[in-house]
Amino acid sequence: MCNRWRLSIFKSKNITPNFISGDFDSLEEIPEDIEAIQTSNQDFTDFDKMLQILSDKGFYKIDVFGASGKEQDHFLGNLHTALQWKEKLKLTFFDNHGYYFLAEPNTFISNCLHKTVSLFPFPTATNITTKGLQYPLNNEDLDFRKRIGTRNKAIENNINITFNSGDLFIFINH
Repeated sequence: MCNRWRLSIFKSKNITPNFISGDFDSLEEIPEDIEAIQTSNQDFTDFDKMLQILSDKGFYKIDVFGASGKEQDHFLGNLHTALQWKEKLKLTFFDNHGYYFLAEPNTFISNCLHKTVSLFPFPTATNITTKGLQYPLNNEDLDFRKRIGTRNKAIENNINITFNSGDLFIFINH
């Protein structure tokens, strides 16, 4: 996932990536001092291809920056990809507003006091219980088509969210 613009950002910050990946159609010249992994298969997104490479290299916990992409379809596509990898990888997404991730059935989060916390089922999550939020849930279900949990506030520094089944994204805003 690298084009001339992204590579110049690395160089301007004096950062040398361990490797670059992509179809390289926008690079005039592939750097010789950086491992280049060509991924031309158009049946998968660049993000999915990068996660496969990182998984193959033995990485499990991955921080993802800029995945919101400034485009809603790009953002939703990345959430979809995260769901596809949930059994193999622990992904945390960071953007200018905060961070978000796919929750485990028992999720503990620290350093949350006064932050906005939103819960998004994809598409459902059942028997959700929250502790440390202004508007707690007590064994309640969320369903993307009916009820979601947006714009709650952390009233404690540590919050705990548990649920029995389904998929639940947690968004923490600064």
